[in-house]
Amino acid sequence: MFEQFLGKLRKYEIRMRKAVTSERYGNFHSVFKGSGLEFDDLRLYQYGDDVRAIDWNTSAKGHGTFVKIFKEDKEQTAFFMLDVSASQQVGELKRLKIDIAKEICGVLTLSAIQEASRVGLLCFSDKNERYIRPSDGMKHGYGVISELYKLIPESSKTNIAEAILVTLNVVKRRSLIFLISDFIDNNYQHNLKALARKHDLIVIHLYDSREVNLPGLGIIPLYDAEKQSTVWVNTSSKQYKEEMASRFSKRSSELERLCHQNRADYISINTQEDYVPALIHLFKVRRYTKSNSSS
Repeated sequence: MFEQFLGKLRKYEIRMRKAVTSERYGNFHSVFKGSGLEFDDLRLYQYGDDVRAIDWNTSAKGHGTFVKIFKEDKEQTAFFMLDVSASQQVGELKRLKIDIAKEICGVLTLSAIQEASRVGLLCFSDKNERYIRPSDGMKHGYGVISELYKLIPESSKTNIAEAILVTLNVVKRRSLIFLISDFIDNNYQHNLKALARKHDLIVIHLYDSREVNLPGLGIIPLYDAEKQSTVWVNTSSKQYKEEMASRFSKRSSELERLCHQNRADYISINTQEDYVPALIHLFKVRRYTKSNSSS
């Protein structure tokens, strides 16, 4: 079964790579290229240099004013934060949100590892379900995908804010962070801002179409997996349908605005649809903006 899962990921990764590299400019590598800076050397201060680059410890020795020279950090780390809480157990058999989340994480892991990026993983609920320290190499990449495939979460609840704090503590150097969740949680916004300030952040918001437009099935029981309780709702009620759609629209628009304000990329993906075009669009946009910012 794992071989089938891996084969599916390979097929999607090839499809995505071909689409992103099919145009005349740029290439797939630009999506994962290093964006951090590391210290390289010192030189004497020259008129016009940024005073923030002055090395005051060296300059205090009395041999002149020195500034730090930095070079681009080519060793990029792609770190995946994957929400595996019970609210992800929504959808059709074998197309639950958690299944699609694992696939997306696996496809992107294959892409990153082939671009010589270090890859790390944090699967979270309201606790750390699985942490894999960033490393490189195809063997490591397959190990990450294997852990994704066989993971069975212990907790049903969600705590995005706490997961972000864990990531901020374990990923010290500026990295490419993928946060994959349905974002059915509260009070994570402040921590998300901090994550976007320190890292290059991509937010992937997953949802099932039934969370936006539930079929009219009359009065039925709905089970809340995170709260582990059942409520009876009238799915044929126009008011209930409108309130449900409004809640989703408000949550997604607020999240998108928060990302935009903090220079994080945002995409929403309906897990009942083909997610590859959304990833292709994301990477084409990122490649274009990266090439413009570096030119």
